[in-house]
Amino acid sequence: MILVSSCLAGLKVRYNGSHCLDEKIAKLIDEKKAVAVCPEVLGGLPVPREPAEIIGGDGFDVLDGKARVVTKSGKDVTDHFLKGAFATLEIAKNVKATLVVLKENSPSCGSSKIYNGGFSGEKIAGDGVTSALLKRNGFKVISEEQFMKEISD
Repeated sequence: MILVSSCLAGLKVRYNGSHCLDEKIAKLIDEKKAVAVCPEVLGGLPVPREPAEIIGGDGFDVLDGKARVVTKSGKDVTDHFLKGAFATLEIAKNVKATLVVLKENSPSCGSSKIYNGGFSGEKIAGDGVTSALLKRNGFKVISEEQFMKEISD
């Protein structure tokens, strides 16, 4: 089973109430080969919600208590991101996920790039909170871009 970010399956769960539909991922959901999750919604955040970025590191640093997830207006939402990450981990275990495809750049789901924490649009190398937790627990986590490359090779 493949675990995928809900926004890639066409669900309107992104911070601004939009989605990032990927037809190939939506087809996997329809064929019952994939299950969709949104860690931020699982963590109790609403749709829409204020944009958030990791301040002081990446998702691994958040897991280690060295960084925080903060909204653009300065509200600390770290606990929501951690709650969602752990809920996603449980789902990944329950469905016996063999691959996890998460939305790149997200403070939850980014698997190789996230925003730099300055709300400037600048990206840095790093993982989101959920991606980091899943990787720590032995799951293969890739971005939708990597997934498209893998299936076209």
